Amino acid sequence: MTTEATLPSTSASPIARQVWTRTRGIALALVLLLVGAVVIAVVRADTRHGALDPRSADPHGSRAVAELLADRGVDTRVVTTLEDAATAAGPDTTLLVAVPDLLTPSQQARLHDATADAGGRTVLVASGSASVERLAPGVTAAPATSLDSTLSPDCALPAARRAGSADVGGLRYTTTHVAADECYPSERLATLLRIPAATGDGDTVLLGSPDILLNDKLAEQGNASLALQLLGSRPHLVWYLPTLADASAASEDGRRSFFDLIPSGWLWGTLQLFIAAALAALWRARRLGPLVPEKLPVAIRASETVEGRARLYRRADARDRAASALRSATRTRLAPLVGVPVSQAHAPEALLPALSSHLRGDGQSLHALLFGPPPGDDAALIQLADHLDALEREVRRP
Repeated sequence: MTTEATLPSTSASPIARQVWTRTRGIALALVLLLVGAVVIAVVRADTRHGALDPRSADPHGSRAVAELLADRGVDTRVVTTLEDAATAAGPDTTLLVAVPDLLTPSQQARLHDATADAGGRTVLVASGSASVERLAPGVTAAPATSLDSTLSPDCALPAARRAGSADVGGLRYTTTHVAADECYPSERLATLLRIPAATGDGDTVLLGSPDILLNDKLAEQGNASLALQLLGSRPHLVWYLPTLADASAASEDGRRSFFDLIPSGWLWGTLQLFIAAALAALWRARRLGPLVPEKLPVAIRASETVEGRARLYRRADARDRAASALRSATRTRLAPLVGVPVSQAHAPEALLPALSSHLRGDGQSLHALLFGPPPGDDAALIQLADHLDALEREVRRP
């Protein structure tokens, strides 16, 4: 019957208990963090919503305007799919589209077809160039240029004249519609645009910024008045919050590519990140000249260096590396004493015969001492160091 020798654990191949001892603190911290995140998510799941959400009481939510509309008899319903939004369009309904740019081109075209002749009001909040041309044909979006969002109406639209100054600065719009109301101009371009429908009493309102709908901005300037007039002209308000999970965003073959699921502008963002990474790599890899040696500000005793390295070995349970360092240094010092070149100090066939003839000892015991396996515990490591010191003293003895 044969048995396999169990090799002692080393720093390169630690046992499971050593791995658990080293990582249990990090594992416990991760578990606590995960449990805390789950508890917070469960507690706040029913009360916290996203930005521009009429159910959210956060500073960037819109619950305040929904409550004010409810006091005036306007009911607010939140929908998250294009089918629900298109079905709800009608002459007695105001349809607010919170993030028009999140819609795919096919969704934008379907939404415009559903609202064009519905006779109701469609409010597009911060509709950029990615969506405005399909949702409001004949309108072009321009980027914001002014940091001051408080603007004066400067138009004949009754709702704007009654509200007065409001925080509607943001995207700016130009249109080819002659009958359009262009209000709150910023550098001669409107930040609030109302376009009447070709037939019926319906219209489309474009807001360059969502500020007048936010909880933390509603009480400023004429924001509340303007928001209530724009959203309360019909008895029903449908608040459409587009999401990437909407099944209607699928293409004709029922599949969406990866690029359909990420926001527009990802290509420029990726290019900027690549350029920044390249510049950072060039900056870190620069060479300003040869290395210049400097003197240490303080003198460190050799014993302190040895003790510090020994503590690092002990903390990592690296008995194999510590034993290898002790044996290597001993062999390097012994080789010249017995007439062996230093280049061959680590070759057993060159060093051991010379030591055996010098000491007239057992070559097998010398091989185990100088080239043996790593010690199994700290006590064996200390014993190895004592034996190496005794061997070196014996060789140096005249």
